[in-house]
Amino acid sequence: MKRAAAIGMVLPCLLLVVISSHAQKKNFTFEQIFKNGESNVTQQLPLVKGWADDTHFLLVQKEADGKSITTMVDVKTGKSVPYPNVDMGQLQPPVVVSGAINITVSPDKKWAAYTRKDNNLYVLQIDINKETQLTTDGSSTILNGYASWVYYEEILGRATRYKAFWWSADSKRICFMRFDESQVPVFPIYVADGQHGYLENTRYPKAGDKNPEVKIGIVSINPGETVWADFNAKDDQYFGTPVWSPDGQLWVQWMNRKQNNLKFYNIDLTNGSKKEVYDENQPTWIDLDESERITFLSAGKGCIVKSDRDGWENLYHYDNNGQLKNAITAGNFWGTSIIKIDEKAGVVYFRARKENSARFDLYKAGLNGKGLTRLSFGDFSHDIVSVSPNGNYFITAYSNLNTPPAMALVDAKKGQIVREVANSKGANFGDFNLPKNDLKYVPSADGLFSLPVVITYPINFDPTKKYPVLISIYGGPNAGTVYDRWRPAVSPTQWWAQEGMIQVSFDNRSSGHFGKKGLNYIFRQLGKYEIEDYMACGRWLKKQPWVDSNKLCITGGSFGGYMTCMALTYGADVFPYGIANSSVTDWQFYDTHYTERFMNTPQDNPEGYKSTSVLTYADKYKGLLRIVHGTSDDNVHMQNSIVLINKLEDLKKHFEFMAYPGERHGFMGAKGVHSRYEAYKFYYQNLLEKPMPAIFWAPEAQRGF
Repeated sequence: MKRAAAIGMVLPCLLLVVISSHAQKKNFTFEQIFKNGESNVTQQLPLVKGWADDTHFLLVQKEADGKSITTMVDVKTGKSVPYPNVDMGQLQPPVVVSGAINITVSPDKKWAAYTRKDNNLYVLQIDINKETQLTTDGSSTILNGYASWVYYEEILGRATRYKAFWWSADSKRICFMRFDESQVPVFPIYVADGQHGYLENTRYPKAGDKNPEVKIGIVSINPGETVWADFNAKDDQYFGTPVWSPDGQLWVQWMNRKQNNLKFYNIDLTNGSKKEVYDENQPTWIDLDESERITFLSAGKGCIVKSDRDGWENLYHYDNNGQLKNAITAGNFWGTSIIKIDEKAGVVYFRARKENSARFDLYKAGLNGKGLTRLSFGDFSHDIVSVSPNGNYFITAYSNLNTPPAMALVDAKKGQIVREVANSKGANFGDFNLPKNDLKYVPSADGLFSLPVVITYPINFDPTKKYPVLISIYGGPNAGTVYDRWRPAVSPTQWWAQEGMIQVSFDNRSSGHFGKKGLNYIFRQLGKYEIEDYMACGRWLKKQPWVDSNKLCITGGSFGGYMTCMALTYGADVFPYGIANSSVTDWQFYDTHYTERFMNTPQDNPEGYKSTSVLTYADKYKGLLRIVHGTSDDNVHMQNSIVLINKLEDLKKHFEFMAYPGERHGFMGAKGVHSRYEAYKFYYQNLLEKPMPAIFWAPEAQRGF
């Protein structure tokens, strides 16, 4: 009895301590969130530069003066010593050629290749500064080594900066793509500069249009003769990034217009003849993009091919002739990427999502398909990983939604953490109120999928109160946004948590969480299942006792803008508010390669295009949608928003519209600040129902957040 009485006296005291401790924490200021004011809540983790040898790794971290210092750390003792930075003076100075585009130095450092505005390919012999022109037929519609827009955007990738040429390992040849755009329709973009303005014309193939004709050339830099690979440029086809093997083979990725048949061809460098070494077919589509698909092993030992042909992203070992030796992995892997190949040990190290589709882990497997092992630990997403040369150790930077990133050295053989290398918690981490995050799962309407949802609760969340909800989405195929990883503490998310707003992101069945099985649902009906899944999540939210069901606002850009428009029309009974940025509104207005991958052509699938168009459901619109677009968007043309505006006006619907003159697909500088400012004002007015704080109106604030 006495002990119970003592406990009875202690518990209130403990509760008082907890409440007192919580009350002492503070919120972030406007300057800290929007103007990079100092808070010391988190700090940047060092960068893992690699390994000096089997037992020493290299770290790069910034000093107080902003300079970077590299240290070499002993895995056994943890002691670090300065590691000499490379003397930049000993390196070959950058090659500078007036008017050159995409200057790329050869592997032997003796040559530089580039294109010019005449759309021809050139090389420079660096030591004697001698330029040689390798092609001569470049024009406004013939592009040699410089990508046509649809290849840059959808196949080769934006990181290439339109570069479409590749050096061989021996520096003797260059493979390049030649584009003939003469039959690709021109899309005019009006630019309102000057008294009369002008038209910016882009060769942009919309769904069902003629694509550029492409030839694959292999040019010898000396004497400069070109061999053309044996493909008919008139065929309806696509080419992926060519790959040079260590022993000098050139493999070209080819795909049909429907994008359901992928082939690799080994090209004879002397006469251009081709030999098929890989053939993959799928009933829906196959992605042809800039991600790693072929990884060659050392000369003569074949390659590793990544494919989702079994419904998941698995690795396969092929010989040099394209014959399958064995599957390396067989499981529900997604987001698979090779980290390291130890050919001597016959082991592949790779990162993928499997144990939890919202987290990345490190695995190893034998090239022979045996010995699959998860190497990473805990309920964390391991987002940066570096494996030692002998595979005995690895460094991982890991986190989850409620644990800030830390970096650890791990004994790969024992599966044990050797020591923590760094932690992102700053000196003041415990001094501030941070919102709680939850990863939950909501059943889809058809009961086939458990859809992942991340919820960020307001500071001092009270489950007996009702809160407005801000939903940020994207929704595009294999482009999920829900991950169990730390989100920056000092960000606008923190501001809205302090202001009493619930913030949510959710993913649909095509997001990658459910592999190709989930993705295949959207074939020929891009947008239908995605919005149905979002509506299921929205309905679930509205049933929660702490949600104000009349104050759900959904927002996104590009595909997320399309989803937002669909939410306010097709899903009008669920979503009352939305801000749609740079939105597709009808798939007939977007480019061939992206759109037809999922939808086929409008000629082949007219009903699919109609059933996924926002315009089809405009009459259901009843909430408040803000439509936002840049007038010079050369990716998702403003045409998309204009046709929706036209439709809503004809239906006598009220909406808001914000145009950004001269802006592309995403707003920078002052226009970007204005766009965010106007979105914040929308949230205050319609969700929080109170005036925007005066600090936002200050001129210095408008310049900075």
